Amino acid sequence: MPDALPADVAVKVRFHAPPPTLQACFTSFYLTEIDVPPGAVVTDALQPEWANLRFFGGERPQAWIENGDRVENARFVATGPSTRSTNFKLGQTRFWGIGLMPLGWARFIGQPAADHANLIADGNRHVSFARFRSLAHSLTLRVEDEAEELARIIAFFDAIPPIDQDEEARILAIHAALVDPEVATVTDMVQRIGTSQRTVERACLRHFGFPPKLLLRRQRFMRSLAQFMLDRSRKWIGAIDEHYHDQAQFVRDFREFMGMSPRQYAAMPHPVLERFMYERARVHGAAVQTLDVPAGATTPIK
Repeated sequence: MPDALPADVAVKVRFHAPPPTLQACFTSFYLTEIDVPPGAVVTDALQPEWANLRFFGGERPQAWIENGDRVENARFVATGPSTRSTNFKLGQTRFWGIGLMPLGWARFIGQPAADHANLIADGNRHVSFARFRSLAHSLTLRVEDEAEELARIIAFFDAIPPIDQDEEARILAIHAALVDPEVATVTDMVQRIGTSQRTVERACLRHFGFPPKLLLRRQRFMRSLAQFMLDRSRKWIGAIDEHYHDQAQFVRDFREFMGMSPRQYAAMPHPVLERFMYERARVHGAAVQTLDVPAGATTPIK
């Protein structure tokens, strides 16, 4: 279970599944409420993830990518796919979050994901997210408007046409191979998909943000981190994925992806992330979005 919060701090999150027409494009839609005393903030660090759009009401966040960009006082915060942690400080606020799977990036952003890797930006200023500004301005984040705003979000994305069917099938096939724990190497991935390595590499950079080898390393790391966060009694040694050669290799990956050691991360409070992961695992099946299996995937693609 998550660690107890101070009596004057509350964090709530509600997940909403995308409709069938959009399931392959999104991890989830979620509404988060953070209640803290006046002037207080909660601090946390998100793990590497797919792209996200977050629309804030109330106090706006301070957020920064480890060794990267920083955003402050933005009502609409957009992130690209990441292999680094995203750190944030939040006061009293409510926000809508929208997790974009690689197919969602291809359909709704349409720009090379590698050009937006480890990016955090004010979505109202960055050109790649211009089409979402009208949606951002329309969201009030009032408690009584949740159902109406969810319907508005769904209608907004449903109105954007799908991409080419062959390219969609390629993205879904790569994604399905990526989240399969039995796929440990790029060779495994290429064989599973049934296409050339060069095709896989190009598609990964354009739609997933990183080369396939790095994506597979991230998956291995995220499987381990999710296991630990959901069950601290396992300790790190009990959570490490079977594809790691030894604990030292895991520690190296941890430092690369999170910018700190496993021990440092475990000692930090995670007031937002722990609740997010437990609730996500309960209602959505996977504790983190990088472990979500894309809907509608078929292989091989040839």
